[in-house]
Amino acid sequence: MKISQKKTWPTKDAMVQIYEKNLWGGKNAEFYSGLGSHHPQVVKSYVAVVSSFLKSLESPPVVCDLGCGDFNIGKELVQYASNYIAIDIVPGLIDHNKQTFKRNNLEFYSLDIAKDELPFGDCAIVRQVLQHLSNAEIKNIVKKLYNYKYIILTEHLPEEDFEPNKDIISGQGIRLKKQSGINLLTAPFNFKVKEEKQLLSMKSPDFKGNLETMLYRVK
Repeated sequence: MKISQKKTWPTKDAMVQIYEKNLWGGKNAEFYSGLGSHHPQVVKSYVAVVSSFLKSLESPPVVCDLGCGDFNIGKELVQYASNYIAIDIVPGLIDHNKQTFKRNNLEFYSLDIAKDELPFGDCAIVRQVLQHLSNAEIKNIVKKLYNYKYIILTEHLPEEDFEPNKDIISGQGIRLKKQSGINLLTAPFNFKVKEEKQLLSMKSPDFKGNLETMLYRVK
């Protein structure tokens, strides 16, 4: 598969720095995507609901993991896809994943999902990715999500009522510090879907806010 790439934004440098300086923890690991990707209960609960959905489809789908991170969760889902395409903005991380995880139906690409052309798929997984990005980048991503039939979106949200989609500078932090979180269905994104369903809601492992996983059917 040949995928064109455009000039990246400073977001790439920020994400590279996160892994180089272990800003999400994992001092003993070369690449570590944080507690949200490694806490046993988070991983077990998420894999259970997502694998159940993927198995419920008439045939194994082509899955595009948009922001695959260290692939600690993705590796549990590959078996339920006809083809699993894992994407991340950090080139070194993708090189590491290519060497570590090998399956006949698994591909890795280093792409900026806000700027680059994305591969074809039936289902896009976007797990705790948008929460780190600016509204301008999210708007660019939302346009591309219409190319998929299903979107499985996970975001870290405040427990109480909140004003959604406050803007941030892309990087390590998320909107929780502003008592905000991502809601793609509201302004300024206004993502149009045919169906929505909550797959999972659970307390964040750091005890701040909730991890909410939504399933959207787009077409």
